[in-house]
Amino acid sequence: MRWSQTYIPTLRENQSDAELVSHQLLLRGGYIRKLASGVYIYLPLMQRVIEKFSNIVREEMNAAGALEITMSVLCPVEVWQKTGRYDTVGKELMTMKDRHDHEMILCGTHEETVTNLVAGEVKSYKQLPMNLYQIQVKFRDEIRPRFGLMRGREFVMKDAYTFDATVESQKVSYQKMVDAYFRIFKRAGLEVLKVDSDSGAMGGSNAHEFMFMVDTNAGEETILYCTDCLYAANEEKAIFRDTNKPDIDAVRIDIETVDTPGAATIEEVSEFLKVKTNQLVKTLIYMADEKPVAALVRGDRTVNETKLKNAVSCVELEPANAEQVEKYTKAPVGFAGPVGLTGVRKIVDPLVAEMKNFIVGANENEKHFIDVNIDRDFKASSVFDISTTAKGDGCPKCDSTLDAKSGIEVGNTFMLGTKYSKSLGAKFLDADGKEQLMIMGSYGIGITRTPQAALEKYSDEGGIVWPVGLAPYLVEIIPLNVKDEEIVAASEKIYAEFQDADIDVLLDDRSERAGVKFNDADLIGIPVRITIGAKSLKDGLVEVKLRSSDDIEKIELAAIVQHVKKVVQTLK
Repeated sequence: MRWSQTYIPTLRENQSDAELVSHQLLLRGGYIRKLASGVYIYLPLMQRVIEKFSNIVREEMNAAGALEITMSVLCPVEVWQKTGRYDTVGKELMTMKDRHDHEMILCGTHEETVTNLVAGEVKSYKQLPMNLYQIQVKFRDEIRPRFGLMRGREFVMKDAYTFDATVESQKVSYQKMVDAYFRIFKRAGLEVLKVDSDSGAMGGSNAHEFMFMVDTNAGEETILYCTDCLYAANEEKAIFRDTNKPDIDAVRIDIETVDTPGAATIEEVSEFLKVKTNQLVKTLIYMADEKPVAALVRGDRTVNETKLKNAVSCVELEPANAEQVEKYTKAPVGFAGPVGLTGVRKIVDPLVAEMKNFIVGANENEKHFIDVNIDRDFKASSVFDISTTAKGDGCPKCDSTLDAKSGIEVGNTFMLGTKYSKSLGAKFLDADGKEQLMIMGSYGIGITRTPQAALEKYSDEGGIVWPVGLAPYLVEIIPLNVKDEEIVAASEKIYAEFQDADIDVLLDDRSERAGVKFNDADLIGIPVRITIGAKSLKDGLVEVKLRSSDDIEKIELAAIVQHVKKVVQTLK
């Protein structure tokens, strides 16, 4: 492709609404343009990146036995109502009404659609296992669309769905997808970590995320991991081995009220009463689907709101405001406690459930209860792990401790079980002629998200440094003087040779200064740059520079294509 014949509107300055480096670079490099909040137009360079990544995904999915289809973005609301997700997904579910006032879902995922398809077509165990996938546009009405393609309202995704007759077969199908995911991301130049994750509104028994670890502020999630036993989970799902157990007296002591003037926070109460924070219990009030819930965690821990949301099975969960706290506890913020608290569900963390003689708020201003004991002084509505795991906690699988990194989710896998097949009647006849429910899995990869995520690692002060698997072109040719006939002739010659060799090549044939061309080349990030100038050309040479290196090689013009072929094989 010739630069003069494509559309690459590069920008010199960062855009004010772009917070992440990757978002800034896609805008400045002429890859994307914003149409509306969370909605972007993919310009020619980005379209090539998307096509390259899609082809990698398609090749590996096909190799794993998946069958490509295309499902409608629109889905009748009734199908989502049957599975219950119409009510549980929440405000991210994007809907519309047609001219007949019939409500339709703009799908953010296609479990309902594909299950509805298979339920009407597959009848026998002989037709299973089956794996159907698509690469399709999705919609989610994000409350705060930010970070460019990382969290948009419209995006492209690869989603696959497996249907199996037995649990054992489903495990095999699941592992095939996991293996394919590692191959996909390796080919794209991304090292990913598979971590345990929460299944959320998707449902199912087990789920994993494929996380691309970054050192920038683009990290959406904290990943807790052990370098010894390879345990890894995102913060929403991670568990830990308690290494800070409080001293627990064997004998329960009678409850007592104490004054705590000016002490409302855990740290203030701990200091005032001269006790460790792990001897206190926090009682935090939340509104779960507009109903009050009290979350009780040990004083040295914090509440994991995803775990709490799962514990109470709600759609919307928000911390109660000061007015709501006072309404239900009859006390200001900082003095809530479970003793005497009525009309409020009490979700107790297991670390609290095993404590004795602990300290809680007294539901009265500047007062606390000491020597409180569960069951005697209050009853738990349920005991559920609601504590957040943190760096330095004990690994739950071995004697080591957990470390933490930030990561960007680029893929996910879910063991759905029979959640959708039961709701939508996806049944089959087994070998004995008995009717059984299909066992399902769901697998997603962010087609537009992943390339932007890569730029949080693959970039420098000059711009993008694409890995080979994602680069829109492998080679960029820069003739320094397009009015010099010899330079132009040499440029055209090797441009044609690269095309004949089926190597993606971009020829910067603009009548611009060398500095402008070099700056644009660095900005758009093509892996190999070939510069043709009068001085080198007199000796039959051209300059070759890798975008990932400062070194410049002079290579014979006649050998340039073979040289680049060898060089590209050494790049990620």
